[in-house]
Amino acid sequence: MKTPPEIADQWIQKFLQHLASDRGASIYTQRNYQQALVEFFNWFKTERQQSPDWPSLLRDDFRSYLRFLGRGNLSRAAIQLRFCALRSFYKFLIRRGHVESMPIKNISMPKLEKRLPQFLTAEQMVALLEAPLKDLEAQRKLALENNSTESFDAASFLRDVAILETIYSCGLRISELCGLRCGDLSWSESALRVRGKGKKERLVPIGEPALQAIKNYWKQLGHAGELNSPIFCGGKIGPNLMSPRTVQLRLKRYLETAGLDPKLTPHKLRHSYATHLLDAGADLRSVQELLGHAHLVTTQVYTHLTTERLKRAYNEAHPRA
Repeated sequence: MKTPPEIADQWIQKFLQHLASDRGASIYTQRNYQQALVEFFNWFKTERQQSPDWPSLLRDDFRSYLRFLGRGNLSRAAIQLRFCALRSFYKFLIRRGHVESMPIKNISMPKLEKRLPQFLTAEQMVALLEAPLKDLEAQRKLALENNSTESFDAASFLRDVAILETIYSCGLRISELCGLRCGDLSWSESALRVRGKGKKERLVPIGEPALQAIKNYWKQLGHAGELNSPIFCGGKIGPNLMSPRTVQLRLKRYLETAGLDPKLTPHKLRHSYATHLLDAGADLRSVQELLGHAHLVTTQVYTHLTTERLKRAYNEAHPRA
């Protein structure tokens, strides 16, 4: 991700380069942090009629900024994200010796709303996984009825089956899925090497349905499975990786086919993966490792889902509830 020319501050530029090259941050983190820092830079310049001198900024400057954000229509999570970017930026400045202390320390932030992750039930998940083949069969039937000689791209539907099966089988983030190469897949061990946030690698099991779906897709496409080739091609076979946007649009189509909410994102399939594992008795530490979470507290949000379901079952079934 290139730093755009409108970023005039050299330290913001250096920090963004550090995110990309040294920390291996995802394009989403780079984009969000860039936006947050540029927004603060522009706000400060408008308010104080000068660019921020990072070593001389005080806690009151950031309290003023927090009040400014509070007057807008931003969610608490959006405000937290902006200050998270500023904290990371200041840690970078301190490590480089440009700043001595953290002026954002001990600023009270608005508490996040408690929101439980959305997920699909096991039955809904099956309906979604079957949707691409339903669409493929509908295309074939339509072609026969119309005596159409036009060919349709059967490989794209088989690719989408393999994508959905792989996301659900391995609990992948969309960025992790789109970056997969053939060399990351171990057929003998039924395992997938995944590069997560901060270039951290993890090995996750991949189920037989997902492996078979990949085989079917490769056979249709004539994919040779060369080590550096993408597992999922963005078009016809070639070097192009899948784009997250393409995955989102294709998912929307299949959600509609399955009669589900088309607004659900690919990340909800990851939520479904974690919830179904915990419901079936998997321990929290194992799920943390499978998801690639750095901290257990991130994974613990899924225990609320399973606890709520147990409470509902109790209230519906117990005579003295």
